Amino acid sequence: MIELEVDPRRMALLNVDIQNVFVEMAANSLEVVDRINRLAAVCRSVGIPVIHVRHAHPAGADTGLLGELFPSGRDGMLERTSQTAAFHESLVIEPGDQFLEKPHFGAFHDTDLLDRLERLGVDTIIITGIETNVCCETTAREAMVRDVRAFFISDAMTTGGVPGLSIEEVQRASLATVGALFAQVTTTDQMIDWLTEADAASA
Repeated sequence: MIELEVDPRRMALLNVDIQNVFVEMAANSLEVVDRINRLAAVCRSVGIPVIHVRHAHPAGADTGLLGELFPSGRDGMLERTSQTAAFHESLVIEPGDQFLEKPHFGAFHDTDLLDRLERLGVDTIIITGIETNVCCETTAREAMVRDVRAFFISDAMTTGGVPGLSIEEVQRASLATVGALFAQVTTTDQMIDWLTEADAASA
């Protein structure tokens, strides 16, 4: 099991793909967004940058293989100005929060995220969002190969599942894989407790 140091001065929160199209398709999504909002509020209070990530692209952009294989990549659902690609109204966004647009599943590939984290002095990210086994897991894998530590918040992410498996089976398999090899898996409440304790200790 992976265990990482909790130091708010070196951390950032990534909320992945809390967009209309994904919130509407994923299981228990509004409950998950509530937990994300609660964690984000604590992160802001201890000085951790909050970055809202979304999967989107300009109208008419060449989305490559993604567009060939997946309807959402070719039918306009992820176009930058579409309602489906917009952040869901339940996601709390504060004036000091940051935004990142990604063209693929992971938040690092073809984005400036790694440079942005380095400028912030961040070497550890907290990952929440939709979908656990796709964009969230891909982001954790990308972080690991870039030497960025990651916490993976099990109850602050959800999925719409995959054919042939229950949502619970998909969620469990993804969490088990990530927790064994790519990130420290924990819960919203535990992460909040760790952040609060670490902030108090450094005061």
